[in-house]
Amino acid sequence: MAWQDTYQTWVAYPGLDADLKEELTATTDQGQLEDAFYAPMEFGTAGMRGIMGPGINRMNIYTVRQATEGLARLMDTLDEATKKQGVAISFDSRYNSELFAHEAARVLGAHQIPSYVFDGLRPTPELSFAVRHLKTYAGIMLTASHNPKQYNGYKIYGPDGGQMPPKEADLITSYVRKVADLFAIDVADEHALRTAKLMTLIGEDVDEAYLTNIKKVTINQKLVDEIGPKLKLVYSPLHGTGKMLGSQALHNAGFTQFKLVAQQAIADPEFPTVAFPNPEFPEAFDMAIALGKEENADILVATDPDADRLGTAVRQPNGEYRLLNGNQIAALMLDYILRANQTAGTLPANAVAIKSIVSTELATQIAHHYHVEMLNVLTGFKFIGEKIKQYEVDHSHTYMYGFEESYGSLINPFVRDKDAIQGLLLLAEIAAYYQKQGKTLYDGLQDLFKAYGYYAEKTISQTFDGVSGADKMTKLMTKFREEQPVAFNDVKITAVEDFAQQTKTYADGHQEKMTLPTSNVLKYLLADETWIAIRPSGTEPKIKFYVGTIGDSEANAATKLAAFEKALTEFAAE
Repeated sequence: MAWQDTYQTWVAYPGLDADLKEELTATTDQGQLEDAFYAPMEFGTAGMRGIMGPGINRMNIYTVRQATEGLARLMDTLDEATKKQGVAISFDSRYNSELFAHEAARVLGAHQIPSYVFDGLRPTPELSFAVRHLKTYAGIMLTASHNPKQYNGYKIYGPDGGQMPPKEADLITSYVRKVADLFAIDVADEHALRTAKLMTLIGEDVDEAYLTNIKKVTINQKLVDEIGPKLKLVYSPLHGTGKMLGSQALHNAGFTQFKLVAQQAIADPEFPTVAFPNPEFPEAFDMAIALGKEENADILVATDPDADRLGTAVRQPNGEYRLLNGNQIAALMLDYILRANQTAGTLPANAVAIKSIVSTELATQIAHHYHVEMLNVLTGFKFIGEKIKQYEVDHSHTYMYGFEESYGSLINPFVRDKDAIQGLLLLAEIAAYYQKQGKTLYDGLQDLFKAYGYYAEKTISQTFDGVSGADKMTKLMTKFREEQPVAFNDVKITAVEDFAQQTKTYADGHQEKMTLPTSNVLKYLLADETWIAIRPSGTEPKIKFYVGTIGDSEANAATKLAAFEKALTEFAAE
């Protein structure tokens, strides 16, 4: 069906939501309309994410119903007891997130599937926890994470609290695609669902259980008792969900000298103080830096709107603040966790840390120093969650820490997704550890560089919006595969890992079979220990380029990083 026909179906539908109808009739830009109606929203292993508005390629009540109908049809194939475990549902501070959450509950209710819906906004990690705590079959999180205000998203979680693994996600996707008529999906009356106990509101009971578990994140309570009351910390939840749980976790642990960035503690879907509510962006720290200077704060911390990503900045001797990136934060966390457990004699012999294939190799060096295995998995925290689940069953390893370069990590696996509330608490403890030595987190990072080498990494994103975006992304990936570069920045490529073809090809031509799951990722290993990776994003119309290198000084590593970035982007643009 041509996009114009789909568009006319929406225009002609008499029951179309009034707000969507008003927006649809007000839109005259043909390019916008084509983008909204040319194809359904991508629904993959990470769920779906996109701009809100009318259309099959937009986040709205009808596409949310369609996604939920797919989940419900999968659950209809399960035995009755499993189906009756139901679904936990949470939502962030964005426009329509609460509406979408309740629409999902109404679709589930039409299938006689119980839902447990939070009474107000809650972080993604608490949704993951709620699935495990309530023993539901699945979870739904309405969030677009760190995207701008025009976006929303929908993520599905499995029985272990992790994002649905590929097999189940593919099944849901197949059911979603069979829902041809978005306007014919049955939705139950919410009052009737509440009366029939098919929709239950949850809140403080789950909060209390989560906060009880988060106390286990603190490794050295004696240290926190001593230094915690002296540590000055500024925290910004960036208008999102982290305020209540983050503040309570800090207070309960003993970090009483923290200040909230007042303007950014308001859960505001406009995100009025930031262009992008993302702690990866330096501008997100502008207000925290201003408050930090007023308070003479030791560290600044920010979490993204659904509180699964954590960024930080450290006060320098001159009073200015130095931002650390996601890889650096993870290196500090991993080193502290392993060091503290080794000192206490509690580091298991089968300890393992897990990172994504595009995250820093500094973490690998740290793990090996403590005789701990480092496991690499594909990008997507569900792959870390799958390994944790495996280890619970076969006891082959004891999980210590897992992270991705994109500012997300998990410390204690009572949650099965990135958890910035846990990260906030542990980072404060690490800052206390260094403060007791007369050092800062930045000094601690320098200690790691001196011990293991000066590692530097960067992620570069190219956006491909609109109808032609997917085709351009495909062509760019094809270009790298077919033209087969032999060097970047005059440094020879020693091996190419093609995760789509499942092959590792060396410069002399011989190949090895790879063992990780199939994924559209290319990774180049270079003669000087530099690595470069390329992958399309699973949730956004972007291709991401990753560069990781090592130098004999911070300046040298930064220079090399810039040179490789230039060579990579030039090749991509040719």
